[in-house]
Amino acid sequence: MARVVVDVMLKPEILDPQGQAVQRALPRLGFEGISDVRQGKRFELEVEGPVDEPALARIREMAETFLANTVIEDFVVRVDS
Repeated sequence: MARVVVDVMLKPEILDPQGQAVQRALPRLGFEGISDVRQGKRFELEVEGPVDEPALARIREMAETFLANTVIEDFVVRVDS
């Protein structure tokens, strides 16, 4: 079985309040030097059969219609080695 990873992140122009909260908390916890934090989602899919172009196209369709809100989020599909 192969693993395909779908990373979903807010588009750069969309405010990320969770990322901002983490960024503000880091210095209080002793972690300095971080200028920006963006929070996202990661989906790991175990795929039965070959991960060929038709399988990846189907996973991209899944990401576009179900895993990501493409109005405010971008996604990347990749095969995990």
